[in-house]
Amino acid sequence: MILNEFPFVSIIIPCRNEKHFIAKCLDSILSQDYPKDNLEVLVVDGDSKDETKKIIEEYVKKYSFVKLLSNLNKYTPFGLNIGIRAARGEIIVRMDAHAGYEKDYVSKCVKQLMESGADDVGGVMKTLPAENTLSGRAIAFCLSSFFGAAGAYFRTGSDKPRWVDTVFGGCYKKEVFSPPPDGVGLYNEKLIRSQDIEFNRRLRKANGKILLVPEIVSYYYPQATLSGFIKHNFVDGFWTIYPLKFNIRIFSLRHLLPLFFAVGLLLFFFLGNFSLWFKILFVFCFDIYFLLNLLFSFKIAVRQDIKLFPFLILAFFFRHFFYGLGSIYGLIRILYEKII
Repeated sequence: MILNEFPFVSIIIPCRNEKHFIAKCLDSILSQDYPKDNLEVLVVDGDSKDETKKIIEEYVKKYSFVKLLSNLNKYTPFGLNIGIRAARGEIIVRMDAHAGYEKDYVSKCVKQLMESGADDVGGVMKTLPAENTLSGRAIAFCLSSFFGAAGAYFRTGSDKPRWVDTVFGGCYKKEVFSPPPDGVGLYNEKLIRSQDIEFNRRLRKANGKILLVPEIVSYYYPQATLSGFIKHNFVDGFWTIYPLKFNIRIFSLRHLLPLFFAVGLLLFFFLGNFSLWFKILFVFCFDIYFLLNLLFSFKIAVRQDIKLFPFLILAFFFRHFFYGLGSIYGLIRILYEKII
């Protein structure tokens, strides 16, 4: 392609309190091989209380195509919609401040979007430790494993391009965000989390297609501590179920597996106080899960670092149980709010 064949692209980055990652994210965008004359970067800050805005302002001073927008509502879907409304590009690339991107990320996304007939294009998100500690590394391996990601190809990778139900971030033609029937509208501002999944469900319901291309690579930095990992998974589990309050179903079977796991453990444990059979069921189910956990943890630890073994066991359990616990809380909240 020659220069004037590159469409104008708007990169949108919603962020809040990302002082440790925003510079790394912006540096990876500045290194993109896409022509800067055909690019704008809209960083939408959600009223950060740390130095995030100061860091972004330094980039704004140096680079005319980097702009800082304000999101007083703080949460991600508001920031995304502010960015989309302000975007001048005919193509929108949604990026995450907690990530870095290969230098050909944008150019490959745009090329695939224009040539494949897809309505949303994304790639493989390689999870890297936020800190080089045993817990940080275990969390990263957990999220990259089939046992931890439950078949999400953008996490586990793919050996070929494939049509999927969602991708990390995403590259879209701006017209996709037009009101129906021309498009599917903006991100749902009722959803503090899971807005990407919900948007892509609407897109597919309107016969849109989502393409994952393994040669498109980004790098994601998750929580570094097990306590932060617990909180993050609890909130993710909650926002998998709670959208049902708004008559929105975003989950597929893989999102419900932790819910079944947590309900089964808690129910059999409680009923085991009254019946030996339920106690046996609890022990049986937990033992099966524990053996699977040991198997996947040991396989990764042997390949990477045997010292990771106990941390991997904990990371997988926290991933599954607290995600499921969050989903249970989501159900309880829905029922409680209907009663009152």
